[in-house]
Amino acid sequence: MRTAEEDAGCAELVGMTAPSRRIALHAVDTIHLYLARFITLRDLSYAERRAYCSRLPTTTSHRMTLLSDTEPGGPLNNTADTRLTASKRRCGRQARDILPGLFLTSIVAGAAFAIRQLPGMALFSPMILSIMIGIAYHNIVGKAAWARQGVTFSLRRLLRIAIILLGLQLTASQVMQIGGNGLGIIVTTVLATFFFTVWIGKLLGVEEKLAQLIAAGTSICGASAVLATNTVTDAHDEDVAYAVACVTVFGSVAMFTYPLLPGLLHLDPHAFGLWSGASIHEIAQVVAAAFQDGQRAGQFGTIAKLSRVMLLAPMVIAIGLMGTRNKKSDAGTASARPPMPWFVLGFVALVGVNSLVTIPADARAWIVAVTTFLLSVALAAMGLETDIRKLAAKGFRPALLGASAFLFIAGFSLTLIKLTG
Repeated sequence: MRTAEEDAGCAELVGMTAPSRRIALHAVDTIHLYLARFITLRDLSYAERRAYCSRLPTTTSHRMTLLSDTEPGGPLNNTADTRLTASKRRCGRQARDILPGLFLTSIVAGAAFAIRQLPGMALFSPMILSIMIGIAYHNIVGKAAWARQGVTFSLRRLLRIAIILLGLQLTASQVMQIGGNGLGIIVTTVLATFFFTVWIGKLLGVEEKLAQLIAAGTSICGASAVLATNTVTDAHDEDVAYAVACVTVFGSVAMFTYPLLPGLLHLDPHAFGLWSGASIHEIAQVVAAAFQDGQRAGQFGTIAKLSRVMLLAPMVIAIGLMGTRNKKSDAGTASARPPMPWFVLGFVALVGVNSLVTIPADARAWIVAVTTFLLSVALAAMGLETDIRKLAAKGFRPALLGASAFLFIAGFSLTLIKLTG
């Protein structure tokens, strides 16, 4: 039922020309809108709010729909408040979706740390144990669909955070301790091993992305380099798992065999430490092998390895640029943009911070532990996405490529040390 005032208003509108009627309706619509912005409907019931909004013109009623649906007795929220509320709800939903998978990957990583405390298991890094447990879970229990978003979060976000934190384990002064000769050996070995591995991969018919992952893991720093490189190669999870398996197996072979060779190869502690740091895959494997020849060899091997890790940032960026150039040549266009792994710049920045600021030993120990745990969580997520049947389908050629890369880096770095020593 319309009021007498509304009937009178309608009669006046009927007597107007069409343009005047439109102007009048627009004015009424604007007045209603501005009134709605300033008034408070705190004292109206939900039904009264709906009735008020139903009497507004169509455009204003559409704008007031949210108002009519708010709780009775609540104030009128403006657009910013509405967006803030929607954002909070969306973040809450994302957190609820992520937490189950994040909890699962954290449990797997925690189990890896616990297993490492068992006799004889300290030789394996928690990262390697994490991916092994994750693969076992996926292929025995099954794929955890309820944990999918949390697993993806662990594999992408937490991985990048961990790689950035790796920068706090390096300083420019450590690189200086290697000396120009040692640094030249490390850089030359890394570059030669990477390109040799990619070249042999083509000859063996190994997929390019898998060959790049094996090359990066062998030439730089094992599983961490494989994961970092995959941020620009975007290979399948099975390729990443295969590459991690290769660097783990052959790095473990080096860890057990290298300590038997200093006397046979006539290497002093300095030379043996440099050889270990320049050619063994994982940091933990370098430490385990180099310290077998004494404290001096162990310390120099660790520094050499950390200097080698420093090359992770430029290597990842270079691989991304190479991939983009190949895409341009294949497509015949220059529209593709190189993927910029911004987290690598964070890694470099923290190396600079660590070089300028002295971090207390206790804090440094915590940083190393947190970084290792985050990397273990990321590898646990990788394992939870890995299907052994797809790994087996890759065949023996990638394993042969990993073996060839291992033999090359060991022989090439040893030759350089002998020639320059």
